[in-house]
Amino acid sequence: MGQLEDRTAVVTGGTSGIGLATARRFAAEGAHVFVTGRRQEALDAAVAQIGPRATGVRGDVANLADLDRLYEAVEGQGRRIDVLFANAGGGEFSTLEQVTEKHFDETFGTNVRGMLFTVQKALPLLNDGASVILTGSTAGSTGTEAFGVYAASKAAVRSFARTWANELRGRAIRVNTLVPGPIETPGIEGLAPDAAQAAELKGGFASQIPLGRMGRPEEVAAAALFLASDQSSFVTGIELFVDGGINQV
Repeated sequence: MGQLEDRTAVVTGGTSGIGLATARRFAAEGAHVFVTGRRQEALDAAVAQIGPRATGVRGDVANLADLDRLYEAVEGQGRRIDVLFANAGGGEFSTLEQVTEKHFDETFGTNVRGMLFTVQKALPLLNDGASVILTGSTAGSTGTEAFGVYAASKAAVRSFARTWANELRGRAIRVNTLVPGPIETPGIEGLAPDAAQAAELKGGFASQIPLGRMGRPEEVAAAALFLASDQSSFVTGIELFVDGGINQV
């Protein structure tokens, strides 16, 4: 019997990388998983990988109507939510001099506004005792050059978790932040303009990590499972770093 047997989970940004790995792990542990993504082709491929315990709902968390459709799909199957993994997000490099309104609005629109309303709109369907997991980033507590807007958005995520853990304690809903370090995902590769520079970027990250390598999405998924399951029943309001030690030592 899996750790999430007969439970319902929602994973936003579940078509690749950490989101997909986590959705697969949740389903393997017995949960029915609703996954979101902006591109139908990628969403269909993700659902096929996850298997029969998955339902795909196309949408963008920055679009509130799409969030409404997501939760209508959950309710339409007669389900309530035991685990909400608010994972959708992203960012790009841009120095202070280079930041544009578009860059700021897109980053905060997804990482902050989208996350807030992902959780707010789930509240009527969240079971008492549910687990809410927010995806943060090690960038949220460092001063990485040219990553200021993304870092600020992830610092906001950490603040949300503290506040919401307090606000939802009356329903015994736990809210925690999962903080990946450099992980081998398409998002990391997308920060570089070509394959050669992507390899250089990843090599630079790996050289700074005490464990000497970048992490794998499945390693982050294992940590997400801990926060989703009863194994973390007395854990709320924390940051759980899965960073190979890069922000720790």
